Amino acid sequence: MKKLYIETVGCQMNLLDSELVVASLRKEGYELTNSTADADTVLFNTCSVRQHAEDKIYSALGRLKDAKKQMPNKVIGVMGCMAQKDQRLIFQRAPYVDIVVGPGQLHQIPRLVREARENPNQQQLEVSLGRKDGAVETIKRSHESFDPLRDPTMRPTPFQAYVRIQIGCDKFCTYCIVPSVRGPEQSRPGSQIVAEVQQLADEGCKEVTLLGQTVNSWRHTEGDRTWRFSDLLHAVHEVAGIERIKFVTSYPKDMTDDVLAAVRDLPKCVKYLHVPAQHGSDTQLARMKRGYTIADYREMHDRAKKWMPNVAITSDFIVGFSGESEEDFQQTMDLVRECRFKNSFIFKYSERPGTKSADHLPDDIPDEVKRRRNNELLALQNQISEEDNQRFLGQRVQVLIEGPSKKADPNAAGPLQLTGRTLCDRIVVFEGNRRQVGQTLPVAIYDANAHTLFGAVVTDHVGPEVFSLAGVSSAE
Repeated sequence: MKKLYIETVGCQMNLLDSELVVASLRKEGYELTNSTADADTVLFNTCSVRQHAEDKIYSALGRLKDAKKQMPNKVIGVMGCMAQKDQRLIFQRAPYVDIVVGPGQLHQIPRLVREARENPNQQQLEVSLGRKDGAVETIKRSHESFDPLRDPTMRPTPFQAYVRIQIGCDKFCTYCIVPSVRGPEQSRPGSQIVAEVQQLADEGCKEVTLLGQTVNSWRHTEGDRTWRFSDLLHAVHEVAGIERIKFVTSYPKDMTDDVLAAVRDLPKCVKYLHVPAQHGSDTQLARMKRGYTIADYREMHDRAKKWMPNVAITSDFIVGFSGESEEDFQQTMDLVRECRFKNSFIFKYSERPGTKSADHLPDDIPDEVKRRRNNELLALQNQISEEDNQRFLGQRVQVLIEGPSKKADPNAAGPLQLTGRTLCDRIVVFEGNRRQVGQTLPVAIYDANAHTLFGAVVTDHVGPEVFSLAGVSSAE
């Protein structure tokens, strides 16, 4: 039995890519292992959004240098966004790497692994064309990802799955490497997406998350029909067996009323929107080339809250971008106070070679200032998250149970600590048993912090010694 070790860093798109690669290699007779020492093939699925992610991969490659000497037939591969960006630089920094594969060539990995084992002295590079290396359609074809096979064992749970509806991006934000490494924006056909969701439902999947760099910008014409993103949500909603539908990441200017109406009116749609603002200053947004103003973002946010008062909205923010003044930063703090996001993903600016900001804007904010602003914004967001989670105390929520929590004792003889999410995507932890995994159950909330709700499953037999239902109301 051949053994495969795969390590994934980065976004949900990378997690999906790893699932598909593992599925294709299982057809070649591979089984997964958690040890690089035991593996015949070692693959790293990489991210290039921040320097830290790349440093982590190069460090992991460095630790394999001696292992490659001891096992010359061990195939070492780097795939994903860093592979597309660095290409032959990876061979220069780690000469014992056998294959480098961009995200548009993942379907070739089984063949490349075979050839690397047969020809151990021949390094292989398979990447997509650059954005200026040919006609647009030719470049698009070179970036096409594949979605033919699925492997439930690679998902967090077999009941949840990612579905790619779009690849690439045409927004060209000045700080972002994604348009270079993932290529031009392309929307998959709606009928193909619905068929994949049906396949997942037939396999027992209950929740799908639709993925795209700007997922609500999805649009596709098939025959005489032009699909909008809201049309796709309606079509996926009709798939029997699917209980919940999520989507990430949304672009503020494309959060149209028809999308909000679909999220509001379709019972399976999770009442949760991830819509990155990135900054609270118009000056910084213009430097980032985000394509909207803070007034635009506020209008979108207020409109979503008007349509769905209880919708959970999350955001992304970058601190320490080129030229960010203290006044600019305080405007970001003001936006977070005003919008009261469920949570925010906050990052210190990391200059990426090949982006417009790296070429034309100085990385001029000292690291200690970046750290301070990051910590201040994070503290504010945590305060807001904890305050808003308190409103769930004494309320009943519907939770799709994902599995044991990170702190659960897998060998516990009695009740097991489980985790799941509400219909507004809040994490809930409670005691239960393995038979409940994959079910959607009512949970009464008795405690909360900034990141987690704590509760007890509501049953007809719950007595006062377990949890008092007096005064419990439904939150969803």
